[in-house]
Amino acid sequence: MKYLLETHLLIWAVTGDKKLPADTAALISDTENTLLFSVLSLWEIALKRGLNRKDFLYDARLVRQSLLNNGYEELSILSQHVIAVDALPPIHKDPFDRLLVAQAIVEGVELLTADATVAQYPGARSAALS
Repeated sequence: MKYLLETHLLIWAVTGDKKLPADTAALISDTENTLLFSVLSLWEIALKRGLNRKDFLYDARLVRQSLLNNGYEELSILSQHVIAVDALPPIHKDPFDRLLVAQAIVEGVELLTADATVAQYPGARSAALS
């Protein structure tokens, strides 16, 4: 199975944070799964780190390198992803989350998210917090 992880889950996976839900950790450790991260998540980390958000105080370069070193595949933002945002229902307003949902739909992969609101979109799965 292919999974796109949203930004908080990526940060928790890279840092070994105990906030990473056990079911998500199990999916990550299953070598049969293909794990994806969006360049959008790196942009979000860099942008919010610059704003001194306490939950984003990570170097996007190091996060990227760690993800690549751990077998994640990088997903670029394509015009199809951006256009697909227009078809999404207005469940969530955050532009980062909406584009992640659109990417997952266009790519035909499941989006893993820690945000219960985002999980209401088709193709998204809630990562229940441990």
